[in-house]
Amino acid sequence: MYYHDKRLQYPVKVEKPDPLFARQLQQAIGGIEGEIRVCLQYFFQAWGARGPTTKYRDVLLNTATEEIGHIEMLSTAVALNLEDAPATLQETTAQANPIVGAVMGGERPRHVVEGMLQRHLLSTGLAALPTDCDGVPFDCSHVYASGNLVGDMFCNVAAEATGRTLAVRLYNATHDKGMQDMLSFLIARDTMHQQQWLAIIEDMGGLKDSLPVPNSFDQSKEAQEFSYMFMGTDRNGTPVPPGRYSEGPSIDGRGQFHFRAFEPLGEEPVLGPARPDSAAQTEQMATAPVTNSKI
Repeated sequence: MYYHDKRLQYPVKVEKPDPLFARQLQQAIGGIEGEIRVCLQYFFQAWGARGPTTKYRDVLLNTATEEIGHIEMLSTAVALNLEDAPATLQETTAQANPIVGAVMGGERPRHVVEGMLQRHLLSTGLAALPTDCDGVPFDCSHVYASGNLVGDMFCNVAAEATGRTLAVRLYNATHDKGMQDMLSFLIARDTMHQQQWLAIIEDMGGLKDSLPVPNSFDQSKEAQEFSYMFMGTDRNGTPVPPGRYSEGPSIDGRGQFHFRAFEPLGEEPVLGPARPDSAAQTEQMATAPVTNSKI
């Protein structure tokens, strides 16, 4: 059960509406780095959580609910940046509308601005969309909820890292003080969320005890010769530059990193002939007659 409060989680103010920035903000709503993604990811991880570690389920539910508020903030920011945008097709020209003129005066392509304005006008009445900045609907293909808590935490750190990167880029893309203030809050929350997911990994044994994921599989059953080997695939066998990833003790303390110029262990694959009913060429089938015809 969820309850709502009509107040925004953090103030959202726009000093100078910018339709193109509204489009850029759409990436933070419905892009693969965006808030819809992490909101659903945390919810589904929580709803599928099993075992005695219920406190982590509570952490996920609290943060997922927080992310709903972020979607609301960004959607409000999109709407405010579109507030003075043209309401008719005739007004979308730079000559007719000072907002569009100012945007395109910064050397932003006309078709990009006008196309974005028409989509927001026709589909939402100048409001936000559940899409990325190109208008592609969010399709949940990047919502990761594996049922393995530590594996999911690593996914969450990556999601918050890419989300924070996007938020910083948006911060740098605007000179509007209100938008920078809102983004500074979202950036700070991304900082916290990275830290809290890493803290859960640490709480569950840290990198040493939680790796490899899943740590419930008996490592004696894996081909341990390859468990900590950096596979060199350069055809000349050139070693990779020495680093933490190729020499010294492994992160989990169970092996030693080492480099190996790898030679294939298998054979070249040979498939059987095509079936007669497969619609392949006659020459691909086992019963294909041998001919000496030339083209």
